[in-house]
Amino acid sequence: MARGKSEFFEWIKAIVIAVLLATVIRYFLFAPIVVDGLSMMPTLHDQNRMIVNKFSYKIGGPERFDIVVFHAEVDKDYIKRVIGLPGDHIEYKNDVLYINGKAYDEPYLDEYKQQVIDGPLTEDFKLEDISGGQTTVPEGHLFVMGDNRRYSKDSRQIGFVNMQEVLGETSLVYWPISEARLAE
Repeated sequence: MARGKSEFFEWIKAIVIAVLLATVIRYFLFAPIVVDGLSMMPTLHDQNRMIVNKFSYKIGGPERFDIVVFHAEVDKDYIKRVIGLPGDHIEYKNDVLYINGKAYDEPYLDEYKQQVIDGPLTEDFKLEDISGGQTTVPEGHLFVMGDNRRYSKDSRQIGFVNMQEVLGETSLVYWPISEARLAE
């Protein structure tokens, strides 16, 4: 009887440790997310399942063109691409991104731009025209955009994203299996 009791407590201990580890990993390191909508097409598809790396931004900040997840509304998280970092001036002209006056390639949009035949993928804008006169991305904030520029609710509509609202970076699509890949 004592051996059975000991084995039972060993199992309970193992289960408790497993649950604690899973909880720590889920809330502090990595979390699953489901892409909801078409705003990141063609890079990400509706209902793709991804892993959010919550730890990466604890030791360093977001970099330009990272795909991030952030709290956008009380009960809704968004997934978008970082375009502007603090201090950056953003402008789009003739479907070309300019950051601080320098043109940037966006290779993740090349395929999509070739499919669009009735005008530019990204309409022209200057940061100050869409942000109430703010000429640069404020400290502690990001300017984000979806890759499906015509159909994305992003910083052009919702404004700058406070870095404290960023959950983490994501790049690993794990479901559906047929689409498993690193999304960059």
